[in-house]
Amino acid sequence: MDFVAGCIGGAAGVLVGHPFDTVKVRLQVQSVDKPLYRGTYHCFQSIIRQETVFGLYKGIGSPMMGLTFINAIVFGVQGNTMRFLGQDTPMNQFLAGAAAGAIQCVICCPMELAKTRMQMQGTGEKKSSRKLYKNSLDCLARIYNREGLRGVNRGMVTTLIRETPGFGVYFLAYDVMTRSLGCEPDDRYMIPKLLFAGGMAGIASWLSTYPVDVIKSRLQADGVGGVNQYSGIADCVRQSIRREGYMVFTRGLTSTLLRAFPVNATTFATVTLILMYARGVEEGPKDCEQAQPSHHTQIKQQAQPSSL
Repeated sequence: MDFVAGCIGGAAGVLVGHPFDTVKVRLQVQSVDKPLYRGTYHCFQSIIRQETVFGLYKGIGSPMMGLTFINAIVFGVQGNTMRFLGQDTPMNQFLAGAAAGAIQCVICCPMELAKTRMQMQGTGEKKSSRKLYKNSLDCLARIYNREGLRGVNRGMVTTLIRETPGFGVYFLAYDVMTRSLGCEPDDRYMIPKLLFAGGMAGIASWLSTYPVDVIKSRLQADGVGGVNQYSGIADCVRQSIRREGYMVFTRGLTSTLLRAFPVNATTFATVTLILMYARGVEEGPKDCEQAQPSHHTQIKQQAQPSSL
């Protein structure tokens, strides 16, 4: 039931957060010489005006499809790692989260590649005159036919660098927050506390690895127009800093942080309500009161979106 709840909660989080993710990607990869958007609000406004509201949901199929596999991997790895480590300590929460984050990159990287390519397709067009990709699966199939496995796993190293510490920070922050806030069996604010802890942990996680995410997005979007601009990670970092300065690593950060809290809040609310309904209202608060790693882990694993 925990797995089902996590999947449904994650799906709810994707629906709420995907428009913010689209804005983030557009801002991260837009040309510095001919920028289409002046900022987060202008990007939202332009996409809706030029591509309708559905433009904000471009590429949503990929995270929806990858959600089940990612949740399964994260849920299994984090739980088994915590059992292997034995003690529920903040450091062990970080290590277990980092292990889960590293292993789920196998699914996360191709999924985000397809998502990024779909989000960039038809930029500024209400109805794309020539669609390169029909959907996320077609996108991955075309990339594989053209570039092989290496093409499908473009951005794997940067994804690994982002996800490993990112998941670790998330689980660590959530563990510290839930312990600090406390949770009594008859606490009427139990769910708001969990939502607040999850939202703040998501923000902390993004802040810790955001510069890497900028480079990952640029590498995965590179070649969309048929021309590859970067030869690798170091070249992407070098060119980005030379042309745009160090502030390039904050591009799209506003929309990311705006997305982080509601995504985690939505995911936590959905997971918590489903688990409480399935187990009975009495069992839910008991789990929270004891603050056992199994309860925190089950919720935390579902709350982290593929892009945190």
